[in-house]
Amino acid sequence: MNTFNKDILIGLLFITGLWSFISGQFIFSTVLFAGAAIYSNMVMRPSNN
Repeated sequence: MNTFNKDILIGLLFITGLWSFISGQFIFSTVLFAGAAIYSNMVMRPSNN
């Protein structure tokens, strides 16, 4: 999976979590926000050495 696809996935998780929070599904939105945070921290970005 390239960097663009990973960024799209993280963005979709975040936007879906935000929409779930607005619609009142707090447990589902918490899981989505946590998933986006954990996944974005686990993704290895290429370093510019």
